[in-house]
Amino acid sequence: MTNRVEPWLYLAPTLLFIFLLVLVPLVTGISYAFFNFDLISGTQEFVGFDQFVRILSEDEVFTMSLVNTLFWTSTSLFFQFTLGLALALILNSGFRGIKFIQPVLFVPWAVPSFLIGLMWVWMFNPVTGPLPYMFEGLGLMETPENLLSDPDLAMWGPITANVWFGIPFFTIMLLAALRSIPNDIYEAAHMDGVSGLQAFRHITLPLIAPTIIITLMIRAIWIANFAEIIIVMTNGGPANSTQIVATYIYDTAYQKMDFGYASVISIALLSMLMIYGFTLGRIRQKMKVYI
Repeated sequence: MTNRVEPWLYLAPTLLFIFLLVLVPLVTGISYAFFNFDLISGTQEFVGFDQFVRILSEDEVFTMSLVNTLFWTSTSLFFQFTLGLALALILNSGFRGIKFIQPVLFVPWAVPSFLIGLMWVWMFNPVTGPLPYMFEGLGLMETPENLLSDPDLAMWGPITANVWFGIPFFTIMLLAALRSIPNDIYEAAHMDGVSGLQAFRHITLPLIAPTIIITLMIRAIWIANFAEIIIVMTNGGPANSTQIVATYIYDTAYQKMDFGYASVISIALLSMLMIYGFTLGRIRQKMKVYI
């Protein structure tokens, strides 16, 4: 009996920590979804599932923010992963000067997101930044204009800033995975006449695939919840063209002071991210069988 109880005694502080700081706030936040709060009078009214019906049938802004979230997350994730993998491969090659270049590549990760948003707002502004004039020179714009003011193009501003910020994450993670591969495998493949591209496809990718899956899962969840850059750069505008679910939650809770409906939107986002995480987790488990 003592042997069964003893492990739980060691785990008790951690379990208590999780219960107080994770489960209690989570359950409390979910309970808000069933109430309509009046912060002026300090009263609350139980409305049941009315707000869930509202989000499914009446809220066009939520539908738009959901589509924007999918575009924001998938596009940012694609460029962050692609460029991060390319940089990791370059750094893993061990060329001269890597000790000087490597610290510079990780600078974006050290910059606060608020400053990143401000920096890129200045970059896209034709009065203070060079980018509109570069776009004009490349024939992408007829005249230097602020890309963030165009509803059709505004989302590319925060995406650019987010890609610049997120590349070091993939570079660090994938570089660690690449350096864990024994050189003997590549030497044996080279002796067998395997080309560099074939080695990358049949050796490198399969061996770093589990790391790729877990980094994609973590970063996608992070990006979907990453509202700071959008709030600083566009605040969801113009005309909700850059409104994602995370920024919509912020606006609903702290601009409109509707905490009950903000909780409903949060539950919707949480459910989608849990499905995404579970799906990638299953894929990773199956990949372990074949690797």
